[in-house]
Amino acid sequence: MTRIKRGTTANKRRKNVLKRAKGFDNRRSTNFVYARQALLKADSYAYRDRRNRKRDFRALWLIRANAALRENGATWSKFAGLMKKHGILINRKMLAELAVKHPQVFDKLVAAVK
Repeated sequence: MTRIKRGTTANKRRKNVLKRAKGFDNRRSTNFVYARQALLKADSYAYRDRRNRKRDFRALWLIRANAALRENGATWSKFAGLMKKHGILINRKMLAELAVKHPQVFDKLVAAVK
C-alpha cells in the first residue's frame, strides 16, 4: 500500500485549535495539548452561561422594575397581579426599560394599574 501523509491536515487542526486559544494564559495558548483541554472547558462554560445569561437578565429586569415600583409605593408582586387583572400585557424587559429610560411613562402606567 502507498503511504498516506497527513501533515497538512494535522497542522491545520492544530493551528485552528491554537487560534481559538489565543488570549488564554501561559501554556494554554501555545501548547496544543493544553489548549485543547482549555477549549473543552471554555466551550462547556460558554454553553452553560448562554443559558445562565437569560436567568441573570430576567433577575435584573425584576430588580429594576421593583425598585421603580417601590418609589411609587408598590411592589412587584402586587403590581404583576394587577397588570394581569387589567389585561395589560407588557413583559418584564419592557417594564424595566420604561422604568430606567422613561420614568414618567412608567409612573403613568403604575397610576393606571392602581
